[in-house]
Amino acid sequence: MRQLFDSIRNAGFRRGPSRLVAGIGGGIAAATGLNVWLVRLLVLLAFALPFVGVGLYLAIWALTPWQDGSIPLERVLTGR
Repeated sequence: MRQLFDSIRNAGFRRGPSRLVAGIGGGIAAATGLNVWLVRLLVLLAFALPFVGVGLYLAIWALTPWQDGSIPLERVLTGR
């Protein structure tokens, strides 16, 4: 499990510092260079697809590191 979380951290993607809800849109915007509001609009439109929108967002939320490198799913599984 440790290898999986380390590889996620090494990918370089982090939740954006300009968070509105969970920072996923801000992180995508920072990684791609797109406008943060455009990314937020696209994420909102993805919610129109029931499982894909909400399910994918929750999965990304659980696996995306915070700015300090901690990953929510890893914290739950390790009890930290």
